[in-house]
Amino acid sequence: MSYYFSIIGTRDNPLFEADFGTSKVGGDGIARFRDEAKHMNQFIVHAALDLVEEAQWSTKDLYLKRVDTFQNNHMHCFLTGGNVKFMLLMNPDPASTPYSAHPTAPPSRPSTARQSMLLASNPSSPQTEDAVRQFMLEVYEAWTKCIMNPFYDVNQTVTSPVFRGRVLTAAKKYL
Repeated sequence: MSYYFSIIGTRDNPLFEADFGTSKVGGDGIARFRDEAKHMNQFIVHAALDLVEEAQWSTKDLYLKRVDTFQNNHMHCFLTGGNVKFMLLMNPDPASTPYSAHPTAPPSRPSTARQSMLLASNPSSPQTEDAVRQFMLEVYEAWTKCIMNPFYDVNQTVTSPVFRGRVLTAAKKYL
């Protein structure tokens, strides 16, 4: 399972980006996206913003759950009070997505009984939704601390290594 996490500002500009893999049940925490997928991930996230803007007015919740699915990629979104969007792209098997079908792509691992218990086995399950929600809430707490810095300007790219570390720690803990 590979993840691409992005924070999108109020002007639809990326403020923070990170990609990582699962750390559960033998995962090493390394994203398995191919080079061309990194650019596609940005495109998929920005394409999902239209769906987020439609969905944000139909609910009072900040966590919008899964808002979009595209070629085995599942988009989850969390809104902040300042209309900053936390977007998480989940890809259960990056080697099986059409844009990563390259002759040098590493073969996908065969499914085992132990893997069926992973979050990746069913991206729309309640366990997955709860894990993603917990991840988003922990990142939101770190985000709130980050933007309270008096030297932070609205819609400024976040370059703090402490913030990046907290995001990756939350990913390791929940995803």
